[in-house]
Amino acid sequence: MSDAQIQIRTKLKPGDVGYIVYLHGTLYAAEYGLDHTFEGYVAQRFGEFAARYDGRKDLVAVAELEGRIVGSIVIDGTSDERAMLRYFLVHPDARGRGLGRRLIDQALAFCRERGFKTVFLWTISELKAAAHLYQQAGFVCTSEKTHEIWGAMRTEQEYELNL
Repeated sequence: MSDAQIQIRTKLKPGDVGYIVYLHGTLYAAEYGLDHTFEGYVAQRFGEFAARYDGRKDLVAVAELEGRIVGSIVIDGTSDERAMLRYFLVHPDARGRGLGRRLIDQALAFCRERGFKTVFLWTISELKAAAHLYQQAGFVCTSEKTHEIWGAMRTEQEYELNL
């Protein structure tokens, strides 16, 4: 990949939801062995989010490199004081450029601007690079649950950040 600039936009375009779901399905299957049920989960939840999106409490940030989506992050304002960080992903072609940090920083700045008191997220223990970024941003793992999900036994983790 060239040294072209990665652009981050905060408006959904037609096709974004489907492509971000596709990236989650294909990349997480290849890198972590998640099965088709994960893609279905992301498709359902992201579709529901997109249908009720409200720019006053929700954020979608889509990273593009040479016109191709290479990253995403969502803030889902679940209440006046609490938000959920979701659909954080950086394509392998865009890793190592600080994009993950940029996306998290932008998402947390949005949360602070909107006056959220807490931000939380769910992830799985295999996503170590993401967990490292969450911890650097101040998130703390508050719970873990090991069970069969997305085709194997996995440990889900909840992280929380008090703003």
